Amino acid sequence: MYQILIVEDDEDIANGLGMNLSKEGYTVLKGTEGNSVVNLVIQKSPHLILLDVVLPGISGFDVCRELRQKGLEVPIIMLSAKTEEIDRVVGLEIGADDYVTKPFSMRELMARIRVHLRRQPSHSSNGLHRYHFGDTDIDFDKFSATRNDEALNLTPKEFDILRLLISSCGEVVTRDRLLDVVWGYDIYPTTRTVDNHILKLRKKLEEDPASPKHILSIYGEGYKFVG
Repeated sequence: MYQILIVEDDEDIANGLGMNLSKEGYTVLKGTEGNSVVNLVIQKSPHLILLDVVLPGISGFDVCRELRQKGLEVPIIMLSAKTEEIDRVVGLEIGADDYVTKPFSMRELMARIRVHLRRQPSHSSNGLHRYHFGDTDIDFDKFSATRNDEALNLTPKEFDILRLLISSCGEVVTRDRLLDVVWGYDIYPTTRTVDNHILKLRKKLEEDPASPKHILSIYGEGYKFVG
């Protein structure tokens, strides 16, 4: 079942969109503030985003730009009351897949949604195929990583740890959860194993491993990714 994220601060419009999407069989997620959208996309991996241009916090344009800069390729349909050609051009140039002006026909919007969903690979989950933070680019599909355009030699376990941390961006991931997800119950090492892998990841990814900016330690709990 496809999951669609509605980012719209007008409650009536958001509820109307949600009701119509639910009738079409889609699972609906909702967001109202631009500042929280990127983390929500990373954590929930929606198949498509309906993104209003005017939002509290940062604008829909800024949200779209940040998603693309981080390598997140989920289709984005921008919704806007702005009808000027320049606004449409800006939206498309920064990475939006489509631009629909308000008021819009619900039938036309649904048709556009179906078109963009059909263009995706059937296995696509969109959340973490690629990711960019700081001076680092990660391609999880190809198991490749670069920092300052130089190749990083990450192990499969390090990719798995990084994927879990990034997919929980901004949230604490406990050592036990890392053990469960990355190593599994059949082969259950100690939490010290997690710490050792984190230390190695920091040496490869952080500018100053002793004062990390992206993989943070949460005392007594585990780790949190910021980026």
